[in-house]
Amino acid sequence: MAHPAEPRVLAILGDPVSHSLSPAMHNAAMHALGIPGAYVALKTPAASLATVLSALTAVGAAGNITVPHKEAAAGHVTRKTDTCERTGACNTFWVEQGTLVGDNTDVAGVGAALARLGVARGGRWLVLGTGGSARAVAAAAADAGAILHVRSRRAETARRFVAWARERLALEAREAADDSADVVINATPLGLKDQDPPPLEPKRVDRGAVVLDLVYRRGGTAWTRSLEPGRRVADGREMLVAQGAAAFERFFPGVRAPVEVMRAAVERALRA
Repeated sequence: MAHPAEPRVLAILGDPVSHSLSPAMHNAAMHALGIPGAYVALKTPAASLATVLSALTAVGAAGNITVPHKEAAAGHVTRKTDTCERTGACNTFWVEQGTLVGDNTDVAGVGAALARLGVARGGRWLVLGTGGSARAVAAAAADAGAILHVRSRRAETARRFVAWARERLALEAREAADDSADVVINATPLGLKDQDPPPLEPKRVDRGAVVLDLVYRRGGTAWTRSLEPGRRVADGREMLVAQGAAAFERFFPGVRAPVEVMRAAVERALRA
C-alpha cells in the first residue's frame, strides 16, 4: 500500500497534554511503516481551540483531542462521522479536500479494553464522570446492551447526562443510587495529578466488579493500584492503543495500523 509522499503534521490538543503518550505511540507507528512526518503534543487552552483547529485545517494536519476539549471540538468540525454525531464528542480529526472531519474512536477503544478484560454483553455499568470520555462509555454501553448508571459530583449534571443518553443513544440509563455494578469505569481526569482523590473510594467498588480506569500514568494509576489483587482491572493504556489504531487508519486511509508496535511504544513509555 502506498504511503503519503509528503511529511504529515499530526498533533494532540488538550490542556493538560504533557502526560499524553499519543506522540510516542503514533511516531513509533509512522517510523515502523516509513511514513514521513511528526506527531506532537500542543497545549491548547479552551479559548484557543477554534484558532488552533483552523490553523491545522489550513495546513492539512490531523490529530486527536483530549481533555477537556472533546465536546467542544465536535462543535468545530465541519463534518462528523456517525459516531461523532452520536456521541457529540470528537477525539480524532483530519482534513479531506479542505474540510475538517471529526470522529470518536474512543467508543471502539472502550469496547476493546473491556473485551480484553472479559466483559460480556449486558450487565450494569457504572460510569464516573459526564464529559467527553463518558459519552464514549455511554455509546459503548449502548452497543453492548448494558444498563448505565451515572455518577457525577453534581446531581444536575448527572440528570442531564442521563437524559442525553436516553434520547441520543436509546440507552437504558439512570442516576446511580449506589455503587453496585458489574463494570466500573472512571471517565474523569482524576488520577492525572499526584494529589487527586480517587474517582471512587476503593472500599466502595464491588469486589466482583471489573474496573477500567481511562486514565493512564507511568507506574499505573493510584486508583487501580489501590484495588485488591485478583480482580479484573486495567488502566487506560489498552483503550489508548485501540482508539489510537483506529485513529491512525483515519489519518492514513488504506494503511493498516501496526497495533503491536503502538502497544510496545506505550509500554516502553510507561516504564520510562
